[in-house]
Amino acid sequence: MKFFSLILLALGITFAAQAQQFKKASLHASGLTCAMCSKATYESLASLPFVDKIDTDLDNTTFILIFKPNVPVNIDAIKNKVEDAGFSVAKLVMTANFDGVAVKNDTHINYGGSTLHFMNVKDQTLNGDQQLTVIDKDFVSSKQFKKFSSATTMACYQTGKMENCCHKTDGATAQRIYHVTI
Repeated sequence: MKFFSLILLALGITFAAQAQQFKKASLHASGLTCAMCSKATYESLASLPFVDKIDTDLDNTTFILIFKPNVPVNIDAIKNKVEDAGFSVAKLVMTANFDGVAVKNDTHINYGGSTLHFMNVKDQTLNGDQQLTVIDKDFVSSKQFKKFSSATTMACYQTGKMENCCHKTDGATAQRIYHVTI
């Protein structure tokens, strides 16, 4: 009986881990002017250990990143790889699967190993695949960042790190927090 309980527990953890993972991302890169620019960005993104496949839409300079199952996704690493190729992120939309997660403006959710801070959203319960636009600095234009900055008084939006407004850090190193909207 204990054996079956352990198996069920392990399966539950596995299913929970699969449910709490980003599935894919749509990345619009800015500054790409030729096929060589796109190729350099593609190759840089393909080197990420959590990327399984990349589809491209070169007319719109968009890369669709499909993530490997059960491998944690590092959002900052995506941005860094685009910048390593010599370009910048114009927009990053992450697809995540939710199961009855209640959110409202300035809600924090732990998801797939990341802390997400929902901004400029209505009170709602998220179910199924949802597209979350990352609105942190260096993921949107400076004009958009300024617009979102006016929508919150929380200091974490400016720094990208958990501040006392989000979580009592007690002098510990502030944890990365990603600001998203639906």
